[in-house]
Amino acid sequence: MVSFCVYAGAIALSLPGGLVLSLACGLLFGRALGTALAVTAATLGATLVFLAARYLFADAMRRRLGASGTRINAGFTRHAFNYLLFLRLVPLFPFFLVNIAPAFTAVPLRTYVLATLLGIIPGTFVYVNLGATVGRLDSLTGALSMNTLAALSLLGLLALVPIFVRRRSSQPTPRT
Repeated sequence: MVSFCVYAGAIALSLPGGLVLSLACGLLFGRALGTALAVTAATLGATLVFLAARYLFADAMRRRLGASGTRINAGFTRHAFNYLLFLRLVPLFPFFLVNIAPAFTAVPLRTYVLATLLGIIPGTFVYVNLGATVGRLDSLTGALSMNTLAALSLLGLLALVPIFVRRRSSQPTPRT
């Protein structure tokens, strides 16, 4: 319970350290329980930030953005689940920014929570898995085990996702 509250609180307050907390969840609770705890706590924390930003700052931000903000809101809201899922799956933008920015749109809370929950599972699993793997090391030779190398490989693949996304988005689409 303490770990859950610390994790959710850190996310809700937009404090740095989500990565370290995910590693700690893996170290303390293992792969499955650690992932469930981290994903649930991060989703709760992100939702609290979203709600705070929406009810405290959204109206002022919308007025400040004017007509361009209205166009952005309409486009983002129309495809909110897909955009949010993309933003959560691909670590191009800081987590705290993705928590706050949608609050200035008309994205329904349910859509925000579901996209956040589903979108953070893969990345969170990678870090929790790494924490669980490191927690099982009993010697330096264990650092070269298949589990450790697999966990580090997953981390490397996660780091490459933005590169693949940029490369794919810069390629022209073939005409049919």
